[in-house]
Amino acid sequence: MLETITTLKKKGDIAALNSLVPYAGAVGLEAFVDDTGLVTVLRHRDSNVGNTQIPAVHGGVVGALLEHAAILHLLAETEVAVVPRIVNLSVDYLRPCLATDTFARGRVIKQGRRVANVRVEAWQENPERPVAAAHAHFLLA
Repeated sequence: MLETITTLKKKGDIAALNSLVPYAGAVGLEAFVDDTGLVTVLRHRDSNVGNTQIPAVHGGVVGALLEHAAILHLLAETEVAVVPRIVNLSVDYLRPCLATDTFARGRVIKQGRRVANVRVEAWQENPERPVAAAHAHFLLA
């Protein structure tokens, strides 16, 4: 698996790196690189709506977007010797995540030899108005 990740990173094929995770296809997670870096997108799907009255995306799906964005960012932006394993994820739900495309961007706060700390923010129309944010810790050793 690590060889595949390394090959895809060298090619710059973020979409293929994203597709290595079966859950990504199941909920509609995609990834691309823009002018400022890696962006993970949760495409709108009616099956992801948890509150049909608003309608709003289910909090578990938003959490999955944040976790996926964090690990994808870690894989794409750093040199890791093993596939990172999640230790914990702390999610802050800031606003209703309405039934539309949701974007997320991560950044590595600190990477040591054994643990990496990644911060992720998710937004819909305006990156300055995040709908959710998360801190994730990954085991690297």
